Amino acid sequence: MAKGVKKIKVVSGLYYPKMSVLGQRVTIKPDQWVQFGVDDWLPGTTDADKKKPLIWMRQNNSRKIIINQVSSAGGYKFLMDKQYCGSYHFYIEASLSGVRDTKNNTGLYVKGWCDPLIVSSKWSTQKNSKSIKNNKKTEFISYGHIVHLNLMTEGLNGNTVSIELWNQQSAKKDKLVHTYNSVEVIDGEINLKIENTFAWMAYVDNIQNVEEFYVKVKDTASKQYIKDKLGDDLHAIYLNVKNKIVTTNTNGAQNQTPTKVYKPDVSSVRLEPCKFEVIKITENETKDGQASNTTVKVFDNGNGVKLIKSAALQEQIQRTIFYKFDSTVIDKDGVAILNNVLKFLLEHKDATMNLSGYACVIGKQNYNKGLSQRRADVVKKFFADGGLDPRRIISVGKGEVDPTDDKKGRDNVKYKNEKDYENNRRVDISFVFNAHDAQTISYEVVAPSVSTKKNLVIDITGFQTNECFRDSKGKHKKQTLLVDVGQAIDKGDTVKTFTTPSFSYGVYSNLSRVSAFPIEYIWPSATNPNQFHLHVHSCRYFSNEKRTTVLIKAYPDIKWELALEFLVNVSNYKAANMPPGSVYAKHQEKSRQAGYNRMRMNETGKVPISIGVGLSAEWDAGREKRSFTNEFADKIKLVARMIATAVNIVQNAINYAQSAAKETAIPVGFNVRYPKFTVVGKWYLERVNERNTLSVIGEVGFGFKPLIGAEVVIDILGAAIAAASYGATGNPAAARIINKFRGGLEKLGASVTFTATFYGELEIMVDALKIDSINGINMQGKTTIGGKMGATIELSVSVEIGTVKGTKSKPIMTFKAAAKADSYFGGDIVLDSDSKGLFIQPILKFSGVVLSVEIEGEIGWWKSNFKVEEKAIKEETFYLEKKYLT
Repeated sequence: MAKGVKKIKVVSGLYYPKMSVLGQRVTIKPDQWVQFGVDDWLPGTTDADKKKPLIWMRQNNSRKIIINQVSSAGGYKFLMDKQYCGSYHFYIEASLSGVRDTKNNTGLYVKGWCDPLIVSSKWSTQKNSKSIKNNKKTEFISYGHIVHLNLMTEGLNGNTVSIELWNQQSAKKDKLVHTYNSVEVIDGEINLKIENTFAWMAYVDNIQNVEEFYVKVKDTASKQYIKDKLGDDLHAIYLNVKNKIVTTNTNGAQNQTPTKVYKPDVSSVRLEPCKFEVIKITENETKDGQASNTTVKVFDNGNGVKLIKSAALQEQIQRTIFYKFDSTVIDKDGVAILNNVLKFLLEHKDATMNLSGYACVIGKQNYNKGLSQRRADVVKKFFADGGLDPRRIISVGKGEVDPTDDKKGRDNVKYKNEKDYENNRRVDISFVFNAHDAQTISYEVVAPSVSTKKNLVIDITGFQTNECFRDSKGKHKKQTLLVDVGQAIDKGDTVKTFTTPSFSYGVYSNLSRVSAFPIEYIWPSATNPNQFHLHVHSCRYFSNEKRTTVLIKAYPDIKWELALEFLVNVSNYKAANMPPGSVYAKHQEKSRQAGYNRMRMNETGKVPISIGVGLSAEWDAGREKRSFTNEFADKIKLVARMIATAVNIVQNAINYAQSAAKETAIPVGFNVRYPKFTVVGKWYLERVNERNTLSVIGEVGFGFKPLIGAEVVIDILGAAIAAASYGATGNPAAARIINKFRGGLEKLGASVTFTATFYGELEIMVDALKIDSINGINMQGKTTIGGKMGATIELSVSVEIGTVKGTKSKPIMTFKAAAKADSYFGGDIVLDSDSKGLFIQPILKFSGVVLSVEIEGEIGWWKSNFKVEEKAIKEETFYLEKKYLT
C-alpha cells in the first residue's frame, strides 16, 4: 500500500480565495510568510511516518527544476517578493522519501499577486552594464548601435508585455516609432537586446542632431499601460541618439533571460550530514543536602543562532567520480557521491558548480577530448534530472591529463602506468559556498573556587562528521575541545579533548585567587568571570573552527547579607510669629538651639549621620564565611551622601512650612524629623527558568522608620490674639479676656499652656522584596506610601497657692476644644536593580497642614467661642535622585 503525502495545504498566511482553486493552486499576498503543511496522507502512511521530517521542494513552473529544498517536520514557509508576483506559478510539494511525484499532483501551484509596477528602467550599451547618462545629453548612441533596455518590475512575473518605443517631440505630439511584442517578464525583469536602432531613423519626423526616445509598457492581458511609483507611464527617459549611422543592421530584438549571478547562499543552517543537533549543559550541585541538577539547552538545531555580519567564510568543496576505460557510465560509488552533492546544492541555492571532465592518455588526443566532455555532460544531466537548475552547472571537457601524443597525433603511452590511467578517467566536481559562521553562544554559571570546582555534564547529540564535505586535511572531527582561558587568553591556557558525545568538566570562579579582596565582588554579575571556550564544529553548524561555539562564563558563588541603618542626628525646630513674653520663652530657646546646630552643620558641610552596618558573605560552596563590616565603610559613603541629599530636600520643606506660617501670622513651632533608613537584604547569582544567563537574585527588607516625621505646635492663645487683631476670625472679647486673665495669672504666679500639637510619622517597611536583575522587582519595583497625622489639644491653666499647705495647683477655668487635621505625608519609592547594582529612587509628597480649631470657653459669668482655620504648610512634592546601595 502506498504511503507518503497525498495533498498539502496552506496552514497560515494571507491568500486570495477568489484567485485560488482549492487543492490545485493558490494566490498569496506578497512580503509575508505563508506556511504550508500536510492536508492528507496516503493510506499506507503510519503514525511513525507522519512524525518524520518531510523533504519540501519548491520547483519552477514546469516542475523540472528544484529552486529550493529543505527537510522539515514542521511544514514549509514561503515568502514571495513583489518582484516574483504575476502569472508565474511555482510548484510546492512534500515528499516522505525525498523523491518527487511526477505522476500525481500532490503539491500546490503558488503565485503571488500585487499591483503591477515598473520599479526602475535604464538603457545601457552592454547587458548588465551601467546606465547611459541621459539626463544631460552627455552620452549618446548612433543609429545602428545595439542598445539594451532593462526594466525591473513588480506584479508582472511570467506575464507577456509589449514595449512601445516613442520619440520625444517638442512642437507636436510624441510619435510611436516601434512596438516590440511578446516580451516575457522573467524573474520580474525585462532584458531586451535591441539591434534595429537603424530602423528607428525612418520614423523620426524632422530629425534633429540628437533625438530623445523613451518607452511605454503595456500588459498584454489587461491592455493597460504599466506605471511607475510616481504614476507615470513613461519609462527609460531618455535615450539620446545622435544623427549618425554606424550600421544599417535591422535585426529585431531579443528578449534575454536575466543572467543569474550565482553567489553562495548565506544561511543560518546547512543541512548536509556533517552536523550536530543539540548541546545541553547540566550543572550538578548540592542544595540543602540534596542533589540538585539543572539542565540548559544552550543550542537546539540552530534556533536563535545569529550569523556573523562580516564577510562570509567561504569554503571550496571538491568531489571526484571515476570511470572505466572509454566509458561514460556512472558506477554505484559515483551515484552515491553525486546524490550527496545534489542534496547539498538543492538545499543551498545559488552555489555554481564546475564540472571538469578528464580522460587518460590511451587513445587519440582528439577522441579523448570529446570523451572528457561527454563524461562532464553526463554528470550535468544527472544533476539536472535531479532538479538542479542547469544554469548553475558549468561542464568542461579538459581532455587528457598530461597528453603524450606526438606532433603527428600518434598515441604514446609508454611513460604511464595503469594506476595513472584509472585516476585520470574522472570528473572533478567543485563549488564554493559560504560556511556557517555564527556568533558565539554565551552560557553563564555560578562556580566555587579552583580547589572545589563545579561539575558540568556536557551532552552533544546528533554529532556526525563521517560525511564531512571538506577535503581530507580540513575534515571536521567528531571531537569537542574545552579551553581554560581564565581571565585572558594566553600561552598557559590548558586544552582538553573529548571524543565522546557526553562528558564531565569542572569549572571554577576566580574569587579564590584574590580571596583577600572579596569586597570587590559585592555585585557579582559586574565582575570579570573566568572563561572556558567550548569548541564543537561541523559543516552544518559553526563551521569556522577559529570561533568559539559556546563561551562558558564562571562567576563567583558568593552570597551577601547586609544590614544597614542610617539616622540623622539633628533637630529642625523653628518657631514663627510668637508674641513676646515668658510663656513663649521655651519656643524661642528650642528654636535657637536647633538653629545653632543647623548653622554648624552648614559651616562644616556635613550632615551628622549615625550609621549602623553589618555585611557578611559566604562563598566556595559555603565553605568560606566572613564579615566585611569594616571593608564596607567606603561603599556606604554613597548612601550617606544620598541621605544627606534627602536632608537638604527636607530642609527645603521646613523652609516652605515656615514661610507659609508667616503668611498666616499663626504662632507656630515646627520640628520635622529626618529619615531613619534601614535595610536588611541578601543577594547572589542564580539561574532562573533555565536561561543561558544568570540573574542577581535576592530578598530585601527595606524601610524608612520614619521616612519623615513631624510635630507642629500651634499656640492657641497666640492664635486667638492674632485672629482678633486682624479681625478675620475669632472673638475679640475672648482675646481681651484671655489677655486679661493671662496677665493677672502671671502676677499670681500662675501659668497657662494652651496648644494644639499636630504629630505624624510616615513609615514604609517592605519585607522580602524579590529582586531579579533581568526581570526587575516582582512588585514592579514600586510601592505607594501614605499616612495621616493626628492632633492633640492641651489646655492647662494652673496657679500655685504657695503658702497653703498641701495645695500645689487649682484649676480656675475650663475650656472645650476640638481640632482636626487632614494632612498627610506620602509618595512613591522606586526600588529596583540593574547591572550596576541595587538602587532606590524616592518621590516624597507632602499635603501641607490645614488647621481647623474651635474653642468654647467659660469664666464665671462669661461664655464665648472662636474658630481658627488656616493652611499652615503648603503642598509640595520632592524628587530624589536614583542612588545605588551597592
